[in-house]
Amino acid sequence: MSSVSTSAVLPSRSLTRSDYKTLSLSALGGALEFYDFIIFVFFAAVVGKLFFPAEMPEWLRQMQTFGIFAAGYLARPLGGIVMAHFGDLLGRKKMFTLSIFMMAVPTLLMGLLPTYAQIGLWAPIILLFLRVIQGAAIGGEVPGAWVFVAEHVPTRHVGYACGTLTSGLTAGILLGSLVATLINSIYSAEEVLAYGWRIPFLLGGVFGLFSVYLRRWLHETPVFAELQQRKALAAEVPLKTVVRDHRGAILLSMLLTWVLSAGIIVVILMTPTLLQTRYGFDAATALQANSLAIVFLSFGCVAAGALADRFGAGRVFVVGSLLLLASSWTFYTRLGAHQDWLFPLYALTGLCVGVIGAVPYVMVNAFPAVVRFSGLSFSYNLAYAIFGGLTPMVVTLLLKADPLGPAYYVAALCGLGLLIGLYLLRKDHRA
Repeated sequence: MSSVSTSAVLPSRSLTRSDYKTLSLSALGGALEFYDFIIFVFFAAVVGKLFFPAEMPEWLRQMQTFGIFAAGYLARPLGGIVMAHFGDLLGRKKMFTLSIFMMAVPTLLMGLLPTYAQIGLWAPIILLFLRVIQGAAIGGEVPGAWVFVAEHVPTRHVGYACGTLTSGLTAGILLGSLVATLINSIYSAEEVLAYGWRIPFLLGGVFGLFSVYLRRWLHETPVFAELQQRKALAAEVPLKTVVRDHRGAILLSMLLTWVLSAGIIVVILMTPTLLQTRYGFDAATALQANSLAIVFLSFGCVAAGALADRFGAGRVFVVGSLLLLASSWTFYTRLGAHQDWLFPLYALTGLCVGVIGAVPYVMVNAFPAVVRFSGLSFSYNLAYAIFGGLTPMVVTLLLKADPLGPAYYVAALCGLGLLIGLYLLRKDHRA
């Protein structure tokens, strides 16, 4: 593994009001941007009916709709790599603001888009194009946000800053879930199909543009400013340096992203459907329990980041992986017999998924500042494109073989998290 660099050049001071302002604005912008990216999935069924021919078979319509959703994931690596390249050469702040603008405008346009009945085949084509732009934006936003906050705060608060930012991203998923629930509660199914589905996209676009305005108040990171002043920016294409000199850091970051993606996709995004199909809960109860789990996940992210600052990421991953293993295994194996345990068990499991809050702490420290954005973005987005796409398929195949498929998958990833934690402990001990 490559040598770990210091994450900041700032003295070991306490967090100031300016630091908290930077964290708040970054987390708020991240939450709104993640809301824009995720709201599509909550209205996938409606979008499928409106943007594809009425005579198309239902299964094919669903496949096409989720194909457009998946296109956003596939666009992440390219968008992330390009934006990180310029982030390492031109500045973190410029790309940080551009990413949210690239998310807000397509979301707003989705809310205004004519349907298949109005413009025919152009409707799904334009929708696909807008979704690709969204994917490119999120590919730059998440790594860019981690680098931005990590380089603003003192070294001993990097974990807390990254954990807080990650909790903001998860809050965006919660916001999407709550808005979708609200729209479906206020409007009838016919009204949602007629015009109600547009409201969440229009809201997301307006909120996103407001976030672009808010990010004007953020300053370039002290780390990048010093590199610029010393004329120590990358002398060649940053990604070339990353791939040649930091392969160990890439591998470590990709494995950590696998752990992160599994926690979010299986426990948070796939489980509400599982609660309805396998455990017999109604949709409203499943979504309420899911919302509670996301709230606890957000707290868990902040706690994991702060604990990584104090005790090191190795200990956090060892203890956190064991806790997630115990809570998720209990959740999936005992829920059938004890349905009244749904809310406390799901909340506890969500809290333990919060171990992912320590992931960016390791990743921002794995690359030197001169190529940090490119290294983190390349590793994170490539891994998310692979594992983000494969995880739902693998879990679905496991479910066909055994109802406890999700439990086995999460358990395997807890094992990986444990091994990463032991590796980090050993490396810290050697250092």
